[in-house]
Amino acid sequence: MSTITKFEDLEIWQLARLQANNIFIIYRLEPFKSDFELKNQINAASGSVMDNIAEGFDRLGNKEFVNFLLIAKGSNAEVRSQLYRAFDRNHIPHETFVQMKTNNEMLGSKIMAFIKYLRTTLIKGQRYK
Repeated sequence: MSTITKFEDLEIWQLARLQANNIFIIYRLEPFKSDFELKNQINAASGSVMDNIAEGFDRLGNKEFVNFLLIAKGSNAEVRSQLYRAFDRNHIPHETFVQMKTNNEMLGSKIMAFIKYLRTTLIKGQRYK
């Protein structure tokens, strides 16, 4: 396994970035773009997922990284909840909702798997070498 030296190399960050991009695409369409409160909330939550992964990575210690990953996982759940609201308000079609929800759940599972790995590995991060 190769060493990851920057957060951009993490699959979970890449998936979070893709999710934030997909959120941006759907909230620019009518009628979603007129629901300003929900649009702002889902944009902030999707950005929080990728930002917390990045910030945690650059803290250089596993304990801090796990804490930020837990925050990212919570923000990811917030995105999923907001997707339900967008669907319930007829802002997105059923197919879009199902695909985005599936991708969101996969990202949440991958974040959790990475948390479990960090909690069990003997490598404790750059800060503790």
